[in-house]
Amino acid sequence: MKVWSLHSLKKNEVTNFFVEHWGSPEMVLSTGIYHCDQLDGFAMVDDDGGIAGLITYSIEGSECEIVSLDSLLENKGIGSSLVSAAEEAAKTTGCNKMKLITTNDNIHALRFYQRRGYRLAEIFPNAVEAARKRKPEIPLIAENGIPIRDEILLVKSI
Repeated sequence: MKVWSLHSLKKNEVTNFFVEHWGSPEMVLSTGIYHCDQLDGFAMVDDDGGIAGLITYSIEGSECEIVSLDSLLENKGIGSSLVSAAEEAAKTTGCNKMKLITTNDNIHALRFYQRRGYRLAEIFPNAVEAARKRKPEIPLIAENGIPIRDEILLVKSI
């Protein structure tokens, strides 16, 4: 498997990935509304040319926000490789801070990012309620049974 810039992939492959795994390429967060298939990012591509993982990010000034991260194969280093690629890309553009938003139910993401040096910075109570007004398909309860309500900001100096 190899990490590729999203710009080297066909746009419809990236769009289809988001439709299949998120319902649409649109991501609604308290930091804004993003069209993930139009953002910078990287994909881990398997030997057959399929996307095994994908990260998107947005750079504003000296901060880089990770908007989405997906790994289709757990514990294979895909997520770690993609986060490292995004951090390196951010550094080359002069960023000194990485940030991301996840939701209170996403225990896996909270563990993953904290193990990579990200710290909890802020909680936005009931932020998902506002996001549902724009994207009603956001579920009320996660697959793990936790109600999806709050957003959590994690940050890391780079």
